[in-house]
Amino acid sequence: MLGSVARPRHARCCGPSCRSAFVALVAAHPVLTMLSPVDTPKDIQDFNAAELGAMAHLYRGEIYRSTIWRTRLDNTTNWSIVTMGIALSTTFSSREASGLPLILIGMLLAVFLGLEARRYRYFNVWRARARYMETHLYAQILTGKRAADDADWRVTLANDYLHPRHHISFFRAAGRRVRRTYIWIVAIQTSAYFGKLAIHPQMATHFSEFVERAEIGPIPGWAVLGCGLIYNLGWVFLALSSYWLDRRRHAGRTSAAAMG
Repeated sequence: MLGSVARPRHARCCGPSCRSAFVALVAAHPVLTMLSPVDTPKDIQDFNAAELGAMAHLYRGEIYRSTIWRTRLDNTTNWSIVTMGIALSTTFSSREASGLPLILIGMLLAVFLGLEARRYRYFNVWRARARYMETHLYAQILTGKRAADDADWRVTLANDYLHPRHHISFFRAAGRRVRRTYIWIVAIQTSAYFGKLAIHPQMATHFSEFVERAEIGPIPGWAVLGCGLIYNLGWVFLALSSYWLDRRRHAGRTSAAAMG
């Protein structure tokens, strides 16, 4: 491989000009591109075949990790759905059954949301890297065109590997999961609770009777309903505020060479 750049044994050249010519030949060799001297231009070179193969394996690894963490997200969501089903079955098992399980399930939903938001932050790291390679490498290979920020995307990706960090805050992650999944679970929970108060043990005929059925031991019904209103408004606030933060974050992005 080095036969084209090796010097003959009978030649002796120790001068600066001979050494410069030898370094130029080595730097020009396609296989020895990484051996170019420090004083050569520092522009990012195109991938060779070996580097493209390494990028393909790297992309497969990021897809695998994002799939694993996506499965963990689904597990947490399944826990929420199963516990909600148990609460619904218990509450509507008889006319005399209490609606308290539907209230207690709210605390479990908050715990599951916290776990899922933490897992989503990790999932978002692998997802962002895989998506970044899709848009800045594979899409450009398919179209044969380079984006305006093509020179920066490899540096951005390299910095993300050198200095790994979460691309999204815990609050925004929780808000995304609420908008995607938990808002519907909470809607079912709230509807079922009000339905329980309205129809069991018999159909409520007055609003005062509806409030009276919401009593839990010494806690009056109006206090329970007030806490339920605050509970539901909290979910709505989390969903809307995190949506606003996402829009503001993405609207302020001036270049596609960014992650998260």
